[in-house]
Amino acid sequence: MDAGVVAVLAPFLMVVGIVWVTSRAKLEGKRIEAGKFQQVDTGAARRDERVDELEERVRVLERIVTDGGYDLARKIEALRDERPVGRRIEERETEARV
Repeated sequence: MDAGVVAVLAPFLMVVGIVWVTSRAKLEGKRIEAGKFQQVDTGAARRDERVDELEERVRVLERIVTDGGYDLARKIEALRDERPVGRRIEERETEARV
């Protein structure tokens, strides 16, 4: 090329180069930020799995509670009841008389 043409095009080529370098730097910065979020997503995936497990357990409990032949209240009360056996029998007899 002619020296005159190069001298005229040089400032334009420098501007194009600067724009290209700054855009690449911004893209690299965004890529790095996206990598940080991917690391956080692994914890989110574990939490999602745990939520799925808990939802399944709640579904099972709902089936148990809504089952008509299941006397849930009495069984839960029996598990919670820490009173002596004799006292429980007396209270049940009293309730039966009333």
